[in-house]
Amino acid sequence: MEEKHLKLMTNTEIEKYRYSNYNFVSSIPTWKQRRAHADDTNILSTFDRALQVKWREKMDQGLFRYPLQHIQTRILPGQFKYVAQLNIQRSLNRRKPEHIWSVQQKFDPSQFNYNKIKPEEILFQMSRSASELAKEASVECKVMVNGEKSPELSDNNGANPQGSCAIHCNKTSILVVINVSPLEFGHVLLIPDPLLCLPQILTQDLMEFGMESILLSSHPGFRVGFNSLGGLASVNHLHMHGFYLDHELLLESFCGKPLCPKINFHVITSFPAPGFFFYTDGSDLKSTACNICKVTDFLVARNIAHNLFVTRGSNPNEVKASESRDGIRVIIWARKPSFGAKEVTAFNVALCELAGHLPIYNEETFNSISEDSVISIINKYLLAEEEFAKLTLDLMILLRN
Repeated sequence: MEEKHLKLMTNTEIEKYRYSNYNFVSSIPTWKQRRAHADDTNILSTFDRALQVKWREKMDQGLFRYPLQHIQTRILPGQFKYVAQLNIQRSLNRRKPEHIWSVQQKFDPSQFNYNKIKPEEILFQMSRSASELAKEASVECKVMVNGEKSPELSDNNGANPQGSCAIHCNKTSILVVINVSPLEFGHVLLIPDPLLCLPQILTQDLMEFGMESILLSSHPGFRVGFNSLGGLASVNHLHMHGFYLDHELLLESFCGKPLCPKINFHVITSFPAPGFFFYTDGSDLKSTACNICKVTDFLVARNIAHNLFVTRGSNPNEVKASESRDGIRVIIWARKPSFGAKEVTAFNVALCELAGHLPIYNEETFNSISEDSVISIINKYLLAEEEFAKLTLDLMILLRN
């Protein structure tokens, strides 16, 4: 197809990745199949290939704060099979986190935000829209439609009031940007319109994009997550994380107790970090995102910090345990807040750690840490049993009404 494009004022091209529901991958490899074909890139979806190729290009260009090659990994002995990974460079070289004092804290333009990133850090603009919505874009883009270049799109030439690289997105698109201090391979940020200057409070639109990106991937290890303010979010500018963790996590298939069966809302109490989860087969993303945000809005209104983890997972309603990971689980943890500066410890307790993935920042701890010590650290950030029990009842009432 003919390639036509204009460039941003920074002379950096922004590609657009467009998709529809037809591009969702309804059946993905099991972990057994994934391990048997780990080097077979043919099983990756178009979305996976687009993200991974461009992410590697950015790494080769030296745009990250440190190189991320082979990550040393240990599966900790024990019941819960924690995945520990040694990542010393992240603790040494990451950007200093913003000072946070409230889950409801307003956006502060004087702090670091995503209007200040280098334009080269953008992989592409991701859009679920049809071609007519592209006419509303304020920047003309070179477009990828499922990995194919498309013809030129019109543009309104919107000016950028902050003089940064930011590109205006409508509600039907997000920016996919490298995390310059990566936790894992393919670590990106999913950012809605940066110029809206939204604080780190989850929205239904972003939640939908998070689940849709999971469905666009054929890799069982592609994950998406969200840290609230007080839940160790480092930047108070709305974003989610996406990354590949090529290891199975117990939460993908862990049993829960149904709280609101009609909307697939469950509670997990026998996992080290008790929490709640929604399950969807992908046919009801909008209503699932709405219900998720009912929960997170409830937590924000009460200044309760929280973390959220989105992953492929098995259907909790099936009687027999299944290796299938064709559905999506969205796990939500309410937790004690971590306000002020982040503590420098063996590991932080945020979305990854609560889910069973432990990026560890020093070699001694990596080699010696045990499941019991991990659980002990995580317990410090959990709600008291009576608080969790009351929250469970409150959420049941909220969602049933």
